[in-house]
Amino acid sequence: MPSIIDAALLGRWTAASTAALERRCAEIDDINVFPVADGDTGTNMLLTMRAAGDELRRRFREDGWPPTPDGPGCAEAAAALARGALVGARGNSGVILSQVLRGMAEAIADAAGAVDAGALRAGLERAHRLARAAVARPWQGTVLSVLQAAAEAARDCGGDSEREVAAAATAAAVAALRMTTGQLPELAAAGVVDAGGYGLVVVLDALATALGRPTDEAPDVPRSRVRAARGAEALTTSRESGADAFAYEVMFLLDGTDDERVAALRADLTAVGDSVAVVGDGTTGGTGLWNVHVHCNDIGAAVEAGIEAGRPHRVTVMRFEDQVPAADGGRFTRERAVLMVVEGDEVAELARESGADVVERTGTPPGADELVAALAGTRARHVVLLPDDPEVTAHAERAASAARRDGQEVVVIPTSSVLQGLSALAVHDPARRPGDDVVAMAEAAAGTRTGGLLVAESEALTWVGQCAPGDVLGISDGEVVLIAPDLSVGALWLAHRMLTAGGELVTALLGADADADLGERLAEDLRRTHPEVDVLVYRGGQADYPLVLGVE
Repeated sequence: MPSIIDAALLGRWTAASTAALERRCAEIDDINVFPVADGDTGTNMLLTMRAAGDELRRRFREDGWPPTPDGPGCAEAAAALARGALVGARGNSGVILSQVLRGMAEAIADAAGAVDAGALRAGLERAHRLARAAVARPWQGTVLSVLQAAAEAARDCGGDSEREVAAAATAAAVAALRMTTGQLPELAAAGVVDAGGYGLVVVLDALATALGRPTDEAPDVPRSRVRAARGAEALTTSRESGADAFAYEVMFLLDGTDDERVAALRADLTAVGDSVAVVGDGTTGGTGLWNVHVHCNDIGAAVEAGIEAGRPHRVTVMRFEDQVPAADGGRFTRERAVLMVVEGDEVAELARESGADVVERTGTPPGADELVAALAGTRARHVVLLPDDPEVTAHAERAASAARRDGQEVVVIPTSSVLQGLSALAVHDPARRPGDDVVAMAEAAAGTRTGGLLVAESEALTWVGQCAPGDVLGISDGEVVLIAPDLSVGALWLAHRMLTAGGELVTALLGADADADLGERLAEDLRRTHPEVDVLVYRGGQADYPLVLGVE
């Protein structure tokens, strides 16, 4: 019987894990009391899983999705997940999650095509060994205990199918999670289970579901007991070392090192702090990548230890005092957010740099459920949702209705293109009253005319004449308005046509396969023919249109 674990299954598992972590993020954050009660475990695991999914989509955007016999297979997909999680790991919990994905990736690679129940057992066992080795001082009652129980249950499961193994591992993880409350004094005092263990159960449960376990067979995940809101004193918990509280979390990526120097780095970091975790990608010979995490007071000493070991980069420092949750323990951690649906890595990064939360689509429009999860994941009381596609608007309205029933204020601005969304985002002002801000964003979107270029794949009759394969079609308001011999000419003709009604700013987004010269030539031509107009060119990364134009 062929295995049901393949690249497509890994993609579904990643998407399901991300959606489930988005739904449970606030709850997991709220019960985060060990090793530091900074209320970010759910957020860190969500961001780490999102980074893994982003890397998977990037890999398969280059090589084609769904997988083909000539394209990347299961091992390549698993390696992409592990790599993305390692690079994007956030916090102690994210580092541990990256090792879960690395363990699965290594077992799948070793399986050499026979990715079956045995490979799943081996993956969970290797994940446990890697995660335990990553932590300088392992403690019972944490995510490591939950992972150990899952690995042992998978090993001892008598079933022969991947679904049975995953179901057994999930059930054992849930049972181990219940036990964590009595294993650590901090958890017992707060009346909660371990937050990292809870997040791991969410991920394992998503795997069991993706493998076909009926939802009515899912074990009940233990919820935290009702308790008083945590004040500042309740948040002062013992750290793993039992030493005085440390004020900062320091993380960085490290390369140019080897196992010997990594061992010395662990010892150096243990001397200056606690919650030390150093994990790698498994590459030997000094060419691998490592993710380093420590809680400390002396930030300089931690970074210097990294310099002694190799080449640290992407250094991030977070002060725990800034992360203490609000005393009301509410589900909202910020007042305002803008959530934008985009397609393409580059435009997604552009939206994030402009301050938006992003739902990155890969061809298929996101459904209402996915958007509801993304709205919850913003953890904002008031959210403006920009669908950026008429096909997404109906899903966005249903998601907004569901979120409003759950107490979140959501307004949908029916943007029909990513450029309308970027225009709305450009005038967003969190200091304005929410209602006034929505009006300003809606007016900016409505004032942006959009068009795009497509390359004809066959002969067709359009409103402006017959086109042949290879002709460039200029499209505005859903209609073909011109036929050009190539992209450069088409871009200039379309821009001139759109500027006949006036305009002050032209924004061009280059598609995934478009040459940078296309944008440079358009900008040069418009500066010569329309000197009154400002021109901005970005790499958008969209797969369908080689060029998208917006005129404001």
